[in-house]
Amino acid sequence: MFSRTAYFIKEAMANIFSHGLMSFITTFTIICCLIIMGSCGLLTLNVHEVIKELESENQMVAYIDETLSDEEARALEEKILATENVAHVQFVTREEAMVSFLDKYENNSLFEDVDSSVFRNRYLIYLDDIALTADTQNAVAGIAGVAKINAHLGISNGFVTLRNILGIVALALFVVLFLISIILMTNTMKIATFNRRTEIAIMKMVGATNSFIRWPFVLEGMLIGLFSSLCAFLLQWGGYNLLSNNISGALSFINLIPFENLSVPVLVAFCVIGILEGVFGSLGAIKSYLRV
Repeated sequence: MFSRTAYFIKEAMANIFSHGLMSFITTFTIICCLIIMGSCGLLTLNVHEVIKELESENQMVAYIDETLSDEEARALEEKILATENVAHVQFVTREEAMVSFLDKYENNSLFEDVDSSVFRNRYLIYLDDIALTADTQNAVAGIAGVAKINAHLGISNGFVTLRNILGIVALALFVVLFLISIILMTNTMKIATFNRRTEIAIMKMVGATNSFIRWPFVLEGMLIGLFSSLCAFLLQWGGYNLLSNNISGALSFINLIPFENLSVPVLVAFCVIGILEGVFGSLGAIKSYLRV
């Protein structure tokens, strides 16, 4: 068993170096496919992070019954926090609400004599999942002492729709790019395998099984896929950091996710996809030559 495995590995390595040009083309194909897929994935993650940040700023406002005292209004915090899907809350007094209002209309003389008594105590409510905004609104509205809820359902639904569309588009892009890369890999490997058709035919004629012939090609694809994955990862890392630095310098309000936070999952994903592309490409390329 060990000797056979060693033979397969030896043959795979020999095939890679003996067909240097085709091995290079195959490697280049996988690297290009991985970088395109990786760039789409990283773009999706960053856009999703921006949407998530915007979601965190979206809030519900719970206005408290004006007949309640400040102490009674503050006592409602535990009940609101206990509501499902509520992440945290911020209590805003009448005086704080008045100051915030006057800041918006500081140049308007009509509001100079406004008194804090015309404002209500309120809670700013932040949610775990804005997709459940309507349910959370109904639950908070049912708490005794809460007079009114302003939930911005239109904005919440817009964020949810955008997030869902982004997820569908990202998944579709991944599937399409993966299939395209497999097709490109198979065609490239077919060209590389064409020169070995005579060798495969001879092996078949002397009694070699399909699996015995197939394994060196599979290992060859795996090794090329793994090497291509590592090269693509390094290029993706350098390109992402370069782009991130340029964007941070030109658009300071946009902060991309540091690549260091994504490096491990990106490396694992590249290796898995690269190896799969190599294996499926090799299997697809050699399939027709085994029918002798």
